[in-house]
Amino acid sequence: MKGLDNLFALLDSASPSDVPFTDEIAIFTAATDAFCKANTNCTIAESLERLASVTERAKAKGLRVRGYVSVVVVCPYTGRVDYKKVKDVSRALLDMGCYEVSLGDTVGAGSPWDIRSMLETVMSGAGALPATQLAGHFHDTYGTGVPNILAALELGLRTFDASVAGLGGCPYSPGATGNVATEDVLYALQGSGYKTPGNLDALAEVGGWISGMLGRRNESRAGKAILARMAKEEVALVKERERDGGAAERVTGADVDVAMRRREENIVKERERDGGAAEKV
Repeated sequence: MKGLDNLFALLDSASPSDVPFTDEIAIFTAATDAFCKANTNCTIAESLERLASVTERAKAKGLRVRGYVSVVVVCPYTGRVDYKKVKDVSRALLDMGCYEVSLGDTVGAGSPWDIRSMLETVMSGAGALPATQLAGHFHDTYGTGVPNILAALELGLRTFDASVAGLGGCPYSPGATGNVATEDVLYALQGSGYKTPGNLDALAEVGGWISGMLGRRNESRAGKAILARMAKEEVALVKERERDGGAAERVTGADVDVAMRRREENIVKERERDGGAAEKV
């Protein structure tokens, strides 16, 4: 409860004219006791009891509550998960007042077939959960994050968690990579005819910047391809302006590599502000 108390103190300290720090909180449990104990040091039943109290207090404060269920396909400690358990835990979260439950393939081992089977169990029979109150949270360890989203879309889900450049992971799930990259998701959805918000090129630039700032590899396939295309376009434009005898120079792979490195360096330096002024590149 300490975290919730700290949030309430922050909200209470704000001026009525200020934009609220947040209007919702997230609560977490899992589909296996083993993962729940590793993550929150309690069983599923104990976690639900605690979360019911947290949810009640948060809603009384006017906050929305979003629930998360980890390891809905495979648990790193016990293996394949019983989808009926996923359904029961998700139903408990909705019943206690969550407006939505995000179903997490935390290990990232699920295939589209697994996701369909899990969702069909959760969304059918007694106590079925509606697609409008479910979200997908698919890690991309085995490269199935985007295919799993497309499979869930076919069953009616319309909300999915993603992370720019594929950031993230899970300390209690050895080997798991981050959540599916936002750039990859948007590229796939736009190519499939779905309307999506945001500028994909700008998002790819953000992914390149944050990866450089953190000193980690950019895990977005679409993001890296977009950055390479943008770098090539920049090189071509420069060489077109540096004509010798009216003929533009041919763009080489080395030119693109140099342009990409320069682009990433420029983005990083622009964001490293000192006293509010961006460093000049």
